[in-house]
Amino acid sequence: MTIAVRLLITALTFAGNAALADPLSEAQCAQLAGLKTPAVSIGLPTQGAVITAAQWKPASGSGTTAIADYCLVSGSIMPIDSTAPNIEWQIALPKSWNSKTVMLGGGGFDGTIPNVAGNFQMTPADSATPLARGYAVFGSDSGHQAQTPAPAASVSNEDAAFFSNAEAYRNYIGDALKKTHDAALMVINTAYGHGPTKSYFFGGSKGGQEALTVAGRWPADWDGIVALYPARNYTLTMLGALVVSQALAAPDAYLNTAKRGVLYRAALAACDELDGLKDGLISDVRGCYSTFNPSTASLHGASLRCPHGIDAGDTCLSDAQIGALKKAGSPFAFGFLTGGGQRSFPGYNILTSDLGNSSKSPMEAFIMRLTIGSTPPKFPTAAGNSYAVTVSDYFVRLAVAKDTSFDQLTLNLANPGPLAARLNELYSLDQVDGDLTPFAKRGGKLLILQGSDDMLISPRSTEAYVQGLRKKMGAGGVDSFLRYYEVPGYGHSLSTIFSAVWDQLPAIENWVEKGVDPARSQIVTDTVGVPGRTRPLCLYPTWPKYRGSGDANQAASFTCVDR
Repeated sequence: MTIAVRLLITALTFAGNAALADPLSEAQCAQLAGLKTPAVSIGLPTQGAVITAAQWKPASGSGTTAIADYCLVSGSIMPIDSTAPNIEWQIALPKSWNSKTVMLGGGGFDGTIPNVAGNFQMTPADSATPLARGYAVFGSDSGHQAQTPAPAASVSNEDAAFFSNAEAYRNYIGDALKKTHDAALMVINTAYGHGPTKSYFFGGSKGGQEALTVAGRWPADWDGIVALYPARNYTLTMLGALVVSQALAAPDAYLNTAKRGVLYRAALAACDELDGLKDGLISDVRGCYSTFNPSTASLHGASLRCPHGIDAGDTCLSDAQIGALKKAGSPFAFGFLTGGGQRSFPGYNILTSDLGNSSKSPMEAFIMRLTIGSTPPKFPTAAGNSYAVTVSDYFVRLAVAKDTSFDQLTLNLANPGPLAARLNELYSLDQVDGDLTPFAKRGGKLLILQGSDDMLISPRSTEAYVQGLRKKMGAGGVDSFLRYYEVPGYGHSLSTIFSAVWDQLPAIENWVEKGVDPARSQIVTDTVGVPGRTRPLCLYPTWPKYRGSGDANQAASFTCVDR
């Protein structure tokens, strides 16, 4: 639907109420309360939307993080199914608007509205927020409301009761994005008298999946998109997590923190200097996998494999543990899945990733939560299980089996029997971003970033996605609109090895609006491993190699190479 049509609908719906003018005032903000969006102006079925509150927020902060006066608008989008929850959403309307918008993705199970006055994941702490830069910023809870606060050592709320409602699940997988976007445009058109000139979407993890979803389903709505470590193909992501859970739940297969430390130090001994520099960071991950094998590797002259493969304490790995690592790091085909798209899970970079190695970092518990936990996978899930164990458990019990007593660890992933039909039904909802030709043709630009050490969203899955696009659209077609970076040592949103920050908004904005290609001009800064050190953002499959001279902590001393 064009902006002109939306403006016409606004005028017809609010006859006698002139569109408010830019700049926005406190009085004009108050007039937005009660604004109704008819169902016809929302691109997917709803019963319309209503603005439930409009509050004027005075200027706050200072320096680069200062935010000027703005109007915080809250609204509800009503479902078709009366038993489904509303979509709750907010938009921050700056007093002085730059005529551009940003939509924020969620995370995990969503259930809460993103902070529309805040910043993106990975963004430097001193970076100006989109609102501070004059953007109108909006986001939603994706169509359900979390009932309990997020645990301290979690990436999001884990309330998944909404899985049992079909409309709520479709909203969560993607429909809420379009509904929120269209309701936001009604508010913007009414508040400022015109629609946006440019629109951007930013999201990480589940929000990264949402970013790719909007590019695939509603390409005309977006000019620039940033997807960080995207949890795309949600069904496959959950099944991949379950592969690892089952592998580590096998008898004597789980690695305690001491054994993880031995494994990681052995990987460093074999692979740290492949990039020309001994710095505690494995940059050439693919090269490492071609040479590092736990069954034959050694550390300080001692075999990494326990004598005869039998567990002999914390200084070695048993055959059961090596077998679990191999399963977690190998492709697994789900032959029962039908339809297009990726139907196998490529495994994780588990041999070269920080799994929570009993360091003294205050982030250690969080790292373990995002990797393989501090206790073996079990059913029912227990404190200390990894986040992947928890979310895949909810997915299998509530969305797939629809049986709260179902033990996910017993699901036959090669042949799930009667559950195959339901898995295929859910899988079909994920096949929306495999061809981004319409987005590319309209001039849209897409940045994707992934950490090589991510044990929640496998970097290999993101690699496979980009490779699938190149196969579908051709290398030239993909290179015209997409840049994909991998960051060595970076995990899922953080790391004790290389915890990266990157100011994404200028990168995508300059590409969209000025034609400045970010292919080889971006750097990331480490905030934890060696605070302040930088590396170039390298386009996959290249990685940063030390030039042989220069400051080892400066990006300028590295060049992006392939093997």
